[in-house]
Amino acid sequence: MKTKLALVMFVALLLTACAPGTNVEPNDPANRQIDFTTPGPNSEVGTPAENGRSAGLGTGLFHGLISLITLIISFFNPEVQMYEVHNTGPLYNLGFLLGSVLLFAILGFAGGRRR
Repeated sequence: MKTKLALVMFVALLLTACAPGTNVEPNDPANRQIDFTTPGPNSEVGTPAENGRSAGLGTGLFHGLISLITLIISFFNPEVQMYEVHNTGPLYNLGFLLGSVLLFAILGFAGGRRR
């Protein structure tokens, strides 16, 4: 059991090394008021990141799969974001959504049924 837990933790750590976004400034600088508005268009869609690439369907699928772990890490490290802003638009969104659904489907089946 301990070996299995250690393996799961290692794989989780390995996967989160590929979390979206780097060099992201925290969203909440000091002395800033929170404005409750509806989300607007992402001005970074289609623009490449520092490495010259934009995240597409496959990257969105992977980011959706690791989204739960990325969310937990983002509570402790504000530089880690769940969503890559330098993306291709609808294809990245579709991949992210499918990855998230797949993650929870895997977790649901892995839990099994209790009798």
